[in-house]
Amino acid sequence: MSPFPVLLLLFLLVPLIEIYVMIQVGGIIGALPTVLLVVLTAVAGAALARFQGLATLQRLQATMARGETPAIEMFEGVLLLMGALLLLTPGFITDLLGFVCLIPITRRALAFGALKRFTVVTPAGPGQKPPAGRSSRTLEGEFHRDDD
Repeated sequence: MSPFPVLLLLFLLVPLIEIYVMIQVGGIIGALPTVLLVVLTAVAGAALARFQGLATLQRLQATMARGETPAIEMFEGVLLLMGALLLLTPGFITDLLGFVCLIPITRRALAFGALKRFTVVTPAGPGQKPPAGRSSRTLEGEFHRDDD
């Protein structure tokens, strides 16, 4: 199935829904507070994304230092990027989805859910056996550089 119709529908529906929700919220609390709330969520989201991103980077480095595959941390990094982008997009629904991606508990649950759907294969390091179904093939040789 082509992703074009889905993306087209997404790019049409999301802004329309966001505009509708902003008009409704603006009718209840006023136009200026609505705009300030949208700006405040963008600023708070950017700060939270930066803080959570640095924490995830530290966990990724610690996992790699232990010689483990940082699969969860990599999925979390993708979710952090998506969350930051959603928070910078004006609107309340995208802000809600962005905060879901930035809150550590929900982000970790989403990362575990995504990890269950994918297979993570790690290459064999020196002295290790390759993963099942993969062969280790070492090519030895010499090279000679001809400088003109």
